[in-house]
Amino acid sequence: MTTPIAYTIKQAAAVCGISRTTLYGLIKAGELTPVKIGVRTLIRHADLEALMNRKRAA
Repeated sequence: MTTPIAYTIKQAAAVCGISRTTLYGLIKAGELTPVKIGVRTLIRHADLEALMNRKRAA
């Protein structure tokens, strides 16, 4: 199974195990940069991985 290059907001939240509200909060805080294609808002897989690495508990 191949990993998608980007996820919808709903998919990205599910993959990370967080709520859509939390995901939107991360976008608003500048911790995630969304990609807009037409009316769709996508989050790149690489950006989610980078976020998880930055937020890793010590």
